[in-house]
Amino acid sequence: MARLKTHDEALRQRLINRAAATVFDRGTSALSLRQLAADAKTSTTAVYSLFGNKAGLLASLYQEAARLFVARLAAVPTTGDPANDVICLGLAYREYALANPHLYAVLFLESPAQFGDPAEGSSEVMEMYQPLVDAVRRGQRAGQFTTELDAEVVALSCWATAHGLVSLELSGNEPPGLSIGASYERTLHALVTGWRVG
Repeated sequence: MARLKTHDEALRQRLINRAAATVFDRGTSALSLRQLAADAKTSTTAVYSLFGNKAGLLASLYQEAARLFVARLAAVPTTGDPANDVICLGLAYREYALANPHLYAVLFLESPAQFGDPAEGSSEVMEMYQPLVDAVRRGQRAGQFTTELDAEVVALSCWATAHGLVSLELSGNEPPGLSIGASYERTLHALVTGWRVG
């Protein structure tokens, strides 16, 4: 009797990684399950077995990218210096992007609505955003950051700065003669200093 072929986690990860590369290069509309299966040297049956359909694959792709991003931020220690924790979260943001440019693009350079239920995407965005909000809030309680604005507003400015710099770096759109890699940490320090009390 022929043995049933198993569709294991290794194959699932390979398909997700290849799908992320396609989305990064050409967008979600270019993602074909048949071509994905051929690229991964497997069958379309395997793709359907693992993900159900293209929508299921895209949802899994977004969820995996978010899971890894949240795990990277969660690995940043919480210390008695919340302002420095904000800087460390910003550094972790860039490290994730450079190590996983295709997954970063799925999370932050595409619309979450392309990857499934917008409500679910919103909850995942908040899960990614929360560690930074928590660090800012701790900084406010410790008297490090201004309390004239909500923690969410301060955190958003930090997030937007990191996002803008990292996106420019990944796209190769850095201004001539300037290196984001060389100035990224100093920029985070300057940003955090701007939000300090006094």
